[in-house]
Amino acid sequence: MMFDRPPAGYSLTQEPKGAPFENPPEMSDPTEAARYHLNRLSDPELVEDAMFFLEQGVDIMSLVQGILRGAVMQGQHSIDVSLIIAPILHEFIKQMADATDTPYEEGFDDKESKAVIKYRRNVTRARAEIDKLDIKPDAPSEDIPDKSMIVGDDSEDEVMEMMEENIKEIEKEKPMGLMSREMV
Repeated sequence: MMFDRPPAGYSLTQEPKGAPFENPPEMSDPTEAARYHLNRLSDPELVEDAMFFLEQGVDIMSLVQGILRGAVMQGQHSIDVSLIIAPILHEFIKQMADATDTPYEEGFDDKESKAVIKYRRNVTRARAEIDKLDIKPDAPSEDIPDKSMIVGDDSEDEVMEMMEENIKEIEKEKPMGLMSREMV
């Protein structure tokens, strides 16, 4: 079972303001926080780590959120500052990935909606190609079955009678399970 909040009495077992994120942040100015993160991301070791994660399929948006959440947990700045500087870090990492020819995904794309759009485009293209072929729907074709072939020699009345008989047979079947009862 996973708990999403601290257990009862947590505040009584820990010192107040003991965690870094419970204290006021070290940086409250977004410009100062952006400079701090950009200086850190300019370190060659951190650039290599960031590019590794991008190569492994982590999108830029998730990477930026992880960096900023870590800074909030360490008490460097608040969540509000994170929201303000996130686009700056996103663009910086994107430019680094472009400069190093690292493949990346930004994290804004919805793959399912792209697949639906691609499918609809293909359907439209297929309809356009069919229209170009000049096939007349009124002309009989060997590929298209005739109504008599589908239904057979039986008339519609006979088919309806057979369907009614099948329905009656289904209704007559009694439940045969251990817990079944006959309804009256």
